[in-house]
Amino acid sequence: MTPITGMDLTGFTGREAGVWTDERGLVLSVHFFPLVPDLPAPLDRPEPLRAGLARIAAGAGGALIEAVTGGVDGVPGVRQLIKVPRPNGHGQVFLGSWTVPRAGCSTVVKVQAAEGATTGVREATVMSWVGPADYFRPHPYAPGLTGGLPYHVADDEQWDAHFPDHPLTLVRAALHRITPTVTLDERFKVLAPFGGPAAPPRR
Repeated sequence: MTPITGMDLTGFTGREAGVWTDERGLVLSVHFFPLVPDLPAPLDRPEPLRAGLARIAAGAGGALIEAVTGGVDGVPGVRQLIKVPRPNGHGQVFLGSWTVPRAGCSTVVKVQAAEGATTGVREATVMSWVGPADYFRPHPYAPGLTGGLPYHVADDEQWDAHFPDHPLTLVRAALHRITPTVTLDERFKVLAPFGGPAAPPRR
């Protein structure tokens, strides 16, 4: 069970509790974590929050494409788009999520989709348009970041219209569409706000 009481599931079919899929390969899921959220900084400190999220994604072998603070049903949260290597195969998996943290718990709405047999078309095409010199860039949230998947301009939203069937395009569009329809339980909404990560245990 989660504090999410409703959202627009048009096009999705239920697979199990809290998980839905659609015919294009999107997987939508909702989650509840009864723990202090593991976000690296409070939502009102966007620069260290984004830098920390970028380091977490790189440390897990992926890359943070974007992180934006905002709200879900009036409650502050952070939206992330992340790419990770596809397990046991070539290509990537793209994950979009809203994390809505409170002081001692959080709820998450997540949409994900994986590349199929054909990979790299979006990346190669955008590189041919912008040129190799302008393709790879330092991560905007953590310029000195190393490790994980590379940050590049092909993941920018401006290219989505050129690749309407790409999994990143589908994930981003689904998250944009679903977010305004999410409703949260009032008991969750009135909980104390998230003030920052839990202090590490003393040694």
